[in-house]
Amino acid sequence: MQRMLILAAMTALVLAGCGEPDHEPSSHPASVSTAPAAGPYRGLELAIPLARPSFTLTDDAGQPYDFLARTRGKPTLLFFGYTNCPDVCPTTMADVAVAIRDLPVGLAGTVQVVFVTTDPTNDTGPVLTKYLDHFDSELPNGFVGLTGDIEQVEAAQRAARVTVAQDMGRSHSAQLQLYGTDDLARVVYVGGSSPQDIAHDLPLVADT
Repeated sequence: MQRMLILAAMTALVLAGCGEPDHEPSSHPASVSTAPAAGPYRGLELAIPLARPSFTLTDDAGQPYDFLARTRGKPTLLFFGYTNCPDVCPTTMADVAVAIRDLPVGLAGTVQVVFVTTDPTNDTGPVLTKYLDHFDSELPNGFVGLTGDIEQVEAAQRAARVTVAQDMGRSHSAQLQLYGTDDLARVVYVGGSSPQDIAHDLPLVADT
């Protein structure tokens, strides 16, 4: 019974965004381990690692961005959200920025951060650039903002195995996924994770 309650609580965190979906999600989020202390990570360890997804969107400079090709073999943090999000999105991006600033310079320079909008109608390239500039100043790699039409954005979410956003993108996954140099995501972060947790785990996935 206790195991079932823990799993239910973690699933609720993964599905939470800036609001709860009104309907059944159209994709299944990654399942997380019910024993967080079993592995080396401070984030939530995935029961089954996820392969780095393949999708192409448009970056904030207006150019095609093939996520798999551009990030392959690099420690990569992937998050889906929108720029007018009042809580989860800015908190997550700020935590990521703090975590990267805590890393050794050589490792920090290899980390890729990709923010995919769930509100492509409003989050144009210039809007994404302005938003991400609040977080990535003085980092060796700027955060990449991606957009596209709604079908492309939803396809990207399905490829990444996160819950497809609803309510014009306002109800979206709160799951930050960390891919290692082996192109697998073994750990994710949801509510309760800290910048220190992310900074702790990044060197581990960089060595895989």
